[in-house]
Amino acid sequence: MIKVGMVSLGCSKNQVDAERLLALLPKGEFAVCSDPGQCQVVIVNTCGFIEDAKQESIDTILEFAALKERGDLRCLVVTGCLAQRYREELAREIPEADVVLGIGRNGEIAAAIRNALEGNRVLAFGPKEDLSLEGDRVLTGPPYSAYVKVAEGCSNRCSYCAIPLIRGDFRSRPLENILEEVRSLAARGIKEVNLVAQDTSRYGLDLYGAYRLPELIHQVCAVEGIHWVRILYCYPDRITGELIAAMAAEPKVCKYIDIPVQHGSGKVLREMNRQGDRRSILDVVRRLREGIPGVAIRTTMIAGFPGETEEDFAELQALVADAKFDRLGCFAYSQEEDTPAGEREDQLPEELRRHRADLIMEQQAPIAFAIAQSQVGRTMEVLVEGKKGGQYYGRCYMDAPDIDTKVFFTSRTQCRPGDFVPVRITAALEYDLAGEAVEGGTD
Repeated sequence: MIKVGMVSLGCSKNQVDAERLLALLPKGEFAVCSDPGQCQVVIVNTCGFIEDAKQESIDTILEFAALKERGDLRCLVVTGCLAQRYREELAREIPEADVVLGIGRNGEIAAAIRNALEGNRVLAFGPKEDLSLEGDRVLTGPPYSAYVKVAEGCSNRCSYCAIPLIRGDFRSRPLENILEEVRSLAARGIKEVNLVAQDTSRYGLDLYGAYRLPELIHQVCAVEGIHWVRILYCYPDRITGELIAAMAAEPKVCKYIDIPVQHGSGKVLREMNRQGDRRSILDVVRRLREGIPGVAIRTTMIAGFPGETEEDFAELQALVADAKFDRLGCFAYSQEEDTPAGEREDQLPEELRRHRADLIMEQQAPIAFAIAQSQVGRTMEVLVEGKKGGQYYGRCYMDAPDIDTKVFFTSRTQCRPGDFVPVRITAALEYDLAGEAVEGGTD
């Protein structure tokens, strides 16, 4: 059989696409291998969101292109966002790529590889709306946690973002289709389900004429075998009372929500084609904390947007100080071609953008440490991920996979990845927590 390796870059939504791509390869003909360096075929599922991600994708493609010259690699496949967005450039500048596949042609992956192995170069593109929203998956993450993509694309049209150009308008999956996938994942041993989309809070509006995320949450929580349900990437203006009530009512829902607010200046937010200002964002934070006791709120922000003045940046700093987000990431603005913000003439110097992003992260550091210290003395349920040295490590409800912090703990009894263990928190380690496993329940 032909050994196939996958390198998936970028976000969790891209990871889901990668897993569906692998499931499209007939098992009797292809064998998925965990070490791409030992494969005859490598698929690079690229990210094209911001400049740093694009560069990582190009570097990865070139790394495997070099491997073709000195190893057993016979076929290099490039797909994903970068392939969709820069199809002509990739085909022209990287001739070592045997297959360049747009996301609308992901369903042709097996035929494209066969064609390339016969010596033909394959360049296949089609409407991005042809990307299927369902299908089997070869899970590439831990055997106890998985992402479930509830929609594709985005219709928000933020002025700095190229996602609608790459992925098209927002398209919800039918509710029953999502539930079928969750049941299938539960049957395979998945215990944590992470609901994702570019704007999860918009789920259902295009299909049903109303926001259906609260109903989806209730029905996912009803699936036997699922222990944790986590909600990622909700637009702050769509945090409804019904959504807050659903999260508060369901014991399986991690009291955690990711709401990318992007900025604190009303002027900058308007120029980003987003709604609200610092006051309205603080109101959302207040409603979440009042409606969901103990909720952990994660956000992302952009510093250095075109035309961002010192006063605008001060508004962003004030939001960080006032909101005291539990988890925060700040990125320097990335100038993206074919976007309204990218065409503006008042771009800030890159050095200033990065400096301001660093200042926000420095401001957040003591806030995050204070929040970590406030957890000392609590007993929290921890999802075990592994062991390092004499300590186990995992995540509590406040930590999403791959992006947030860890809980390190000792245990007198053996723990296995995927176990849920009550841990008494004994210390804050800057961002991470330390503790010891205990008998009994959690706080």
